[in-house]
Amino acid sequence: MNIKNTLLLLTALFFISTPILAQNSVKGHITDEKGNGIQNIAVYIPDLKKGAVTDASGHYLLDRLPAGNYLMQIRTENYQPVIEQILIKGTLQKDYILKPAIHLLNEVIVTGVTAATDNQHNPVAVGVLSEKDLQQNTATNVIDAIAKMPGVSAMTDGQSISKPVIRGLGYNRVLTITDGVQLADQAWFDEFGIEADPDAVNRYEILKGPASLAYGSDAIAGVVNLLPEQPLPDGQTRGDVKLNYQTNNGLINTMVHIAGAANGLYWSARIDNTMAHAYQNPYDGYVLNSQFSNFNTDGTLGLHRKWGYTQLHASYFDMATGIVDGTRDSATGLMMRAVAYPGLNGGAATYVLPTDQEQKSYTPFVINQRIRHTKLVWDNSIALGEGRLKAIVSWQKNQRQETNDPTIPNTPDIYYSSNAATYDFRYVSAKKGGFDYTAGVNGLYQNSKSLGTLLLIPDYSFFQIGAFITGHQQLGNLDLSGGLRYDDRSFTGKDHWVDSTTQAPVNPSNPNAFHEFQGFTSHFKGASFSFGGTYNLKNNLYLKANIAGGWRAPNVAECAANGVHDGTVVYEIGDPTLKPETSIETDLGLGFNSKDISVELNLFNNNITRFIYAQGLQSVFGGDSINNSLNAVGLGAAPVYKYTQGKANLFGGELVLNLHPSAIRWIELNTSLSMVYGGLKNQPDSVKYLPFVPPARITADLKFNISTKSKTVKNLYVKVGMLDCFQQNNIYRQYAIYNGLNTALTPYEYQASTSATKGYTLLSAGAGADFLSKGRKVCSIYLNCTNLLNTGYINYMSRFKYYPVNYTTDRVGVFNMGRNISIKMLIPLEF
Repeated sequence: MNIKNTLLLLTALFFISTPILAQNSVKGHITDEKGNGIQNIAVYIPDLKKGAVTDASGHYLLDRLPAGNYLMQIRTENYQPVIEQILIKGTLQKDYILKPAIHLLNEVIVTGVTAATDNQHNPVAVGVLSEKDLQQNTATNVIDAIAKMPGVSAMTDGQSISKPVIRGLGYNRVLTITDGVQLADQAWFDEFGIEADPDAVNRYEILKGPASLAYGSDAIAGVVNLLPEQPLPDGQTRGDVKLNYQTNNGLINTMVHIAGAANGLYWSARIDNTMAHAYQNPYDGYVLNSQFSNFNTDGTLGLHRKWGYTQLHASYFDMATGIVDGTRDSATGLMMRAVAYPGLNGGAATYVLPTDQEQKSYTPFVINQRIRHTKLVWDNSIALGEGRLKAIVSWQKNQRQETNDPTIPNTPDIYYSSNAATYDFRYVSAKKGGFDYTAGVNGLYQNSKSLGTLLLIPDYSFFQIGAFITGHQQLGNLDLSGGLRYDDRSFTGKDHWVDSTTQAPVNPSNPNAFHEFQGFTSHFKGASFSFGGTYNLKNNLYLKANIAGGWRAPNVAECAANGVHDGTVVYEIGDPTLKPETSIETDLGLGFNSKDISVELNLFNNNITRFIYAQGLQSVFGGDSINNSLNAVGLGAAPVYKYTQGKANLFGGELVLNLHPSAIRWIELNTSLSMVYGGLKNQPDSVKYLPFVPPARITADLKFNISTKSKTVKNLYVKVGMLDCFQQNNIYRQYAIYNGLNTALTPYEYQASTSATKGYTLLSAGAGADFLSKGRKVCSIYLNCTNLLNTGYINYMSRFKYYPVNYTTDRVGVFNMGRNISIKMLIPLEF
């Protein structure tokens, strides 16, 4: 059956009356340890997107449910979460007695698995960042929020652009999921970020390693799942207003969100805007042109019935961000901005010192990016007996413009526009004798065109389809999980001729014709597998073990780049004959959960065959190979880097420790250690280390929950935090300098040989509380101060560390943000 017929069949199933389905429901009574009913406790079934809250006496009801096995969760701030697998068939009575809250490591996870499960029964290493964590911390973009999680970091391009890195691997090796579908953007270069808005994310789930059989290629390092808010229970209409101001960069964030549900119909709508001027640090002052703004709007309309649910989600994200180039005034060391004055200097660009007003401008200067992403998602779940059929499809349009020529300030030199469609159909079986399975097919189609005046990649299109099957068997305290997947991808790069002086498209017969891109078609195939288990021992101990194989097809830059990459000032050459990367990763885990302490140790070893990286070419006369082709319009000559392949190995682990003494419940300590080492095999020490592998890092947060008898202040807390980042000595020492610029900025970092990025320690502090009036919450206020001591530092994962030297101080690069105080207010709206 082809995809068109499948969609028609699914559409018919959604609207066919199904009177033969039995009425199924879950009801119960939730009390505290003294037997008192607890009001406003949320009960939720993630796989059904269905929830309820307890009434004044602690009773709840979930009705109009399809039969089947599901994971049900009870989550609340003041009590321990409850996670339980249940079988829904007819009317099910489930009563619970809740205990006072402590922090455990068995949070519900969904990423990379086919049905919701909890951490303690999942063999794959997973990290979770909850809504509460997001509220109590500070970030400036959607990936910045997870950069401190164990095993996770972010390669940054200032305050507006961050790319996720999981256990030392990033770019197209990490797959981003938003609203249940793969984010189909164009994030193959260093300065291309993730097109998603932080205000639209209610929860983060991070799958570490290539065990994601649900997604295939591009998930070889792991998956970042950005989850929206849960639908409200029937009969509720609620909203919230968020106001956030940050002192360092003048960030102003405003968000309004409203949602409701009645008779199985649910909906939500959101609109938000964020803007920030240039950030500051103690060494650079204002980092000129690091300002940004983004606008987001999204909405969801859904329907719950006894056969399942169907929902339609739409979103639009629009960001404008400056591009920091690090040019400084030689006398003062202050950063300068590019301008072009008619009649001056032949109309060519020059650099001038900014005014005080321009340093605090919220509008990016002439060198900037604008990114727009439009997404439409149709998500469905249909009951089939005690199993269910899940179908989710999306259409996404991505537009990325870069303006970097001051002589034509309103013309994007680089302009990539793509359209993409994703599809995912899977059957989730009922559980019989502790066994269940999932089988499905999914993939995507993308078509991209280059509409700018500077070309680095050709127009291209690709289509990928993959089939998978996974199974899970529970045998007492032992849980076994495994599966197989096979993918096929066809990639086509379009033939393209340009005028060698203007780069405008021309016919091959034109006198100045230059064959910028030769047309090609590449075919990639790959298999993935995963097998592992967890065993719950006595005394709250559990063991995990998993072995997984993944693959990644080369991206468009690796296959077909041919030109000067303006963001790195190197001439890049792709190779359409590259083979897919393949990896084998083994994971071992040991954990312990109790009322006083939770600890988990995860170790991994990842071997990658045919690892793709950019290698600097050498001239026959020695030194760097320099390309002087005329097609590099406006950029001049540049060192040449060509994509090649080799063997790589990464290994390390994460240790997470949470102390929450039951005898002194007002205090908790959350700390972690992350370590990863990576290198190319069979290479000299000077060039064997992989780029952008983060150094070892320790985080620690000490939180004091303060009990008050006040009727107007509740959930008061104070916290202090520390991040200790070690010096990275395992660095790639080959680099090139041309025309005074360090051109080591390739898609894969080439560390300058003179010094490694130094280690640093950052302190933070915060406080927050809920404020009530007549028993109702009026607002929640959160204060957070990062880089408390205003330490001058450069994050090893920052591309700014290579920027030109400040000759007034002899410091190289542009430093990260200094002290920043965030003031956040959340105002609930209840109707």
